[in-house]
Amino acid sequence: MMPVRRDLRFNLPPERACDWHAQGSHVTHFFNALSLLFPAGERFFMDSVRHYRDDIDDPVLKKQVLGFIGQEAMHTREHVEYNDLLQQAGLPAHKLDKRLWAILNFGRKVLPHSYQLAVTVCLEHYTAMLAGLLLEDATRIDGSVQGYAQMWTWHALEETEHKSVSYDVWNAVLKPGLGRYLLRTGVMLATTITFWLIVFDYHVRLIIADRKRGGHVRGMWRVLKYLYGPRHGVFPRIAGEWLSFFRPGFHPWDHDNRAQLARIDGLVAAVDAANAAAPNTRRSARRGMQAAA
Repeated sequence: MMPVRRDLRFNLPPERACDWHAQGSHVTHFFNALSLLFPAGERFFMDSVRHYRDDIDDPVLKKQVLGFIGQEAMHTREHVEYNDLLQQAGLPAHKLDKRLWAILNFGRKVLPHSYQLAVTVCLEHYTAMLAGLLLEDATRIDGSVQGYAQMWTWHALEETEHKSVSYDVWNAVLKPGLGRYLLRTGVMLATTITFWLIVFDYHVRLIIADRKRGGHVRGMWRVLKYLYGPRHGVFPRIAGEWLSFFRPGFHPWDHDNRAQLARIDGLVAAVDAANAAAPNTRRSARRGMQAAA
């Protein structure tokens, strides 16, 4: 699977930044909290993988790393602009973004590069799980504002396309054995706690900052059902795939959802069409499919 850098832009109506999701503002802010993690987080991913690029002998994996970095760079750009809309809407987006940059910059200073790569492997598994759920369950985003839904679908498709790259780098550059397994699984446990604490904190802060919108009782019920519902909740649905990470022979493509990638060309065409129909909106869209530089 060769990741392809796609230079897409999306029509994100600024006035809908706080309630673009079909299930209301509380669920919207769950996605918005995730968006706030991406500029700093994806820069961390790129740096941790790039550090080992010269240690990779496989020419195919080297090209996959270039594609991975190219895709993550595009994701970072788009989420920076998305997060600027949250700031303009009166939410503390820039403050929360700076907080995560500080945390990850501290990690760069004190953590060994192998640990930083392990963090990337673990968080890439999280993005792959959440992306797979969004792509495989139409109820996750159906009925939402088009531009935001297209952006999240694009991000999910590309996270799926490159979901094994950091793991394949991990296997290529670290000596196999019990130590590598214990580092990977131990970091997953620590990362799980840290990741969800930050998401929960950011989610709550966004809801509080947007309290003028009201509807808190109904909104909280919807978001609790969305995240924890026994049949369709995010956490129950990803639990099995999360546990699979602890198998000694785990690989990200054990959950083979590459059939979803057939949607990419259609999505690109839909983004082009949507933006051609609204050329005077805040952002214009352009289609570009280039080899990662």
